[in-house]
Formats: sequence, C-alpha cells, structure tokens
Amino acid sequence: MAAAERHFDRFPAFAADLLRHGVALLVAVSNDAALAAKRATATTPIVFGMGGDPVALGVVASLNRPGGNITGIYFFTQGLEEKRLGLLHELVPAATTIAVLVNPNYSPAENQLRDAHEAAARLGVQVVVLRANTETDFDAVFADLVRQRAGALLVCASPFFFGRRQQLTVLAARHAVPSIYEWREFAAAGGLMSYGTNINDAYRQMGVYAGRILKGEKPADLPVVQSTKFEFVINLSTARALGIEVPPTLSARADEVIE
Repeated sequence: MAAAERHFDRFPAFAADLLRHGVALLVAVSNDAALAAKRATATTPIVFGMGGDPVALGVVASLNRPGGNITGIYFFTQGLEEKRLGLLHELVPAATTIAVLVNPNYSPAENQLRDAHEAAARLGVQVVVLRANTETDFDAVFADLVRQRAGALLVCASPFFFGRRQQLTVLAARHAVPSIYEWREFAAAGGLMSYGTNINDAYRQMGVYAGRILKGEKPADLPVVQSTKFEFVINLSTARALGIEVPPTLSARADEVIE
C-alpha cells in the first residue's frame, strides 16, 4: 500500500484507489494498513506485516487458519515494551523515573502504555508518559522529559517514530538521556540500545508469501508467520558519550555491539 507517513486515516482511501486499479495483491505494513486493507476488500489477496496481534485486532480468525483473503507476518513490535523497559532499567538502575514516549495516533498506544506501567510497577520505578504524533512535538517532549527529571527514555514502537529515528536519536544525545528503541536501525543511527524483531527477515517473509499467492496459493491456506528472530543491539559509542559503563553481563547478551 502507498505510504501514509503519520496520516493513518489515509489508508482506507489508498486501499480503495489501489483496488480501483485492479491490483492482484495488496501488501499492508502496519496494524492500521492491515485493518484498512481488510475492510476494503474480501476478495483481493492481502499480505500484511504487523506488530500488533492480528487475532486480537480482528485481522485474522486464527494464526494457523487465517481464513478469508488475508495472511501475513506478525512481528511482535507492540508486545515488547516490557522487555525493553527491563533492559533499560538493567543498564541504568539509578533512573528511578523513566519517560515513555508513545504516538497517541498509533492504534496499539494504550496497550503499550499498559504494558509499560505494569513493567514499571514490577521494577519499582515511576513512569512519565510523553506523547508525540508530529515532528514539531519532539522539542516539547524532550523539554518535558527534562522538567520531570526522567533519567531514561523508552521510545515505544511506532511507524512514525521509526521514520523519524534520526531526529529522535539526535535529541536523546543532545539531552544526554539513555534511551531504548524498537529496531536495530535506531541503534545504528546513534541510539543507545534497541530490542526487537529482525525487520529485514520479516519483510523477506512477506515477499515469500506474496510470491506464493501470486503463483496461485490462497491466503486462507497460509498460516500467519510469527517472527522468531529478535535482536538486542547496544551502541557502545553512545554509551561512552553518555558516561555509561555497560555491564559485561548485558553486553554478553547482545546480538550486536556497535563500536
């Protein structure tokens, strides 16, 4: 489907336009795109890639038997905020207040916040919730983070944040706040840490399913693939710039350490 940037309300119009052009297959990346595609057609095959639970969101009937004209890849970005918060707390245990940045326009935002609050309660830390859905929000968000004396930052999964990863990692460095993100690309852009699925592997799997369907297989016969490759990445250069010493026990668990 066409890119909608942060304007998720455009997905239904994009889906309808593509269907008018008689496309043989829709590929929908993100929860909102998958839902829009499903609502737009019950006949044209759809392959999705989404971080939210496709059963809970009503995209498929079940993972093993998706049913209808849709199947795809479930890559778990939405359900990993607890794990990310735990890793961040392990690296900076002195941070008793942790900021959690969410995109309020992203459909899983409330679930992300619930998971973060539950994890914070178990860890004995306070959570400060920050919200942004436009680039112009970021300066105010980081100013609020400083004002509330947050000692670390969890950036929740969101396609919008992923598209603005360079801006976010630069602001985190400027304000000297240790941060964790969803995908390796954030750490490669200068973020301190990331934990999430291997997105390239997920896209490859989507391509495989698209090819099989175009060759005649039916989406209903193809079980939803659940990502099994997770990456924990630490950027040591960023850690040194922040004056953080990464414990050997943590670096030993990293899939990649960026020097």
